[in-house]
Amino acid sequence: MAKLLIVDDDANMRWALEKALGKDGHRILTADNGDAAEKIVSEGAPDLMLCDLKMPGLDGMGLLARLRKDHPSMPVIMITGYGTVEDAVQAMKLGAVDFILKPFDIEVVKLSVRKALGIEKLKDEVRFWREEAWKGFTPAGIIGSSPLMRKVLSLVQQVAPTNATVLITGESGTGKELIAQAIHQNSPRSDQPLIKVNCAAIPETLLESELFGHEKGAFTGAVARRLGRFERADQGTIFLDEIGEITPTMQIKLLRVLQEKEFERVGGTETIRVDARIVAATNRDLASEVKSGRFREDLYYRLKVLPIEVPPLRERKSDIPKLVDYYLKKFAQELGRGGIEVEPETMELLTRYHWPGNVRELQNVLERAVILCTGRSIVPELLPIEVLRPNSQELVNAKDKTGSGNDTLFRLPDEGLNLESVEKNLIQQALDRSEGNQTKAARLLGISRYTLIYRMEKYDIK
Repeated sequence: MAKLLIVDDDANMRWALEKALGKDGHRILTADNGDAAEKIVSEGAPDLMLCDLKMPGLDGMGLLARLRKDHPSMPVIMITGYGTVEDAVQAMKLGAVDFILKPFDIEVVKLSVRKALGIEKLKDEVRFWREEAWKGFTPAGIIGSSPLMRKVLSLVQQVAPTNATVLITGESGTGKELIAQAIHQNSPRSDQPLIKVNCAAIPETLLESELFGHEKGAFTGAVARRLGRFERADQGTIFLDEIGEITPTMQIKLLRVLQEKEFERVGGTETIRVDARIVAATNRDLASEVKSGRFREDLYYRLKVLPIEVPPLRERKSDIPKLVDYYLKKFAQELGRGGIEVEPETMELLTRYHWPGNVRELQNVLERAVILCTGRSIVPELLPIEVLRPNSQELVNAKDKTGSGNDTLFRLPDEGLNLESVEKNLIQQALDRSEGNQTKAARLLGISRYTLIYRMEKYDIK
């Protein structure tokens, strides 16, 4: 049994609905206008509201629009004797679960109430189990338990249930899109679409049409009306990646959508209203862009309602072993391989590397290693030279005696030198420093172990 609120300026209609629904065991509250209903809801939201469309003062549509902000999940059934198709569409867009025309059979109303309450019960159960699953749950693809990542995931957990705009910042390859997906998947909008837009990948001349759609004949090639990404994201989430790349003109248009939640299609005059949550991301420093005049200050603060900064991989190196394990299993499974492990020396190299390309670079390095691996272990020789090369600096540590400050291993003598003897000398030094360990010596030199063995044979180095 549920608490129902009946809102209608017709006293006879309120009485009839109260008697009929009260017989089913529901607790009934009534209001004869929108303002009175809004006050009742503020004191304790009912489980369901039946509301007349046409009323003096605040009408049903206005009441529904107001209540949606603070009570987005409360089911509402609209009842009217003057309804049109446009009214029904608008009510559904605002979140009404049904639209019933007068005169009606009371059993139709009872059936609609039972259906709405049943759906709401299922939603409550879904929300409960989602909250239970979220406890200790790491969203798919987001790997990490370092303090910085725990802070990020805690923020995701806090902002996901809201409708507020989120700005995700961080270097390229840190996983900003995964954060956006986690926010959507754990929000009340998770059963609605998540529409992704890479603002940097769409030419400036096409971006407006992509975001807001266009009417037939709006420009050459516009042979039919096309819905934009914002319309497709209605009731869901739109993810605007690389938001820092949009032009000043597009910044103004986007600001209007954020403020008014409305726009016009390219070549159109009809104002389109949408309810789409905006999650934006950028690898730029938007605060600096604002100071330089390249990004609107008002748009920046509209986007930065709930900021989340994703740390670079070099600042959370304790997460690298977990990431390596995750991606190795993923790529091994995709390639029909199993049981591939990482040599301790390889893991040490992966952990020491500074990863300018962040998680995306690590992912690419591991995919390459799995493809090239012919055994059961990822050895250092399977890593690209840029991951190995930083260690070669251990050899390049003598300062130029001329005072120029350049790091050199040898000072070029006036009479020149023999390059083969220099190469042989370097190999011998590397072997001495690594106490004869060829793998470590190859790392110091920034070459593969097989190349080192070839050079040792060439110069007869034992």
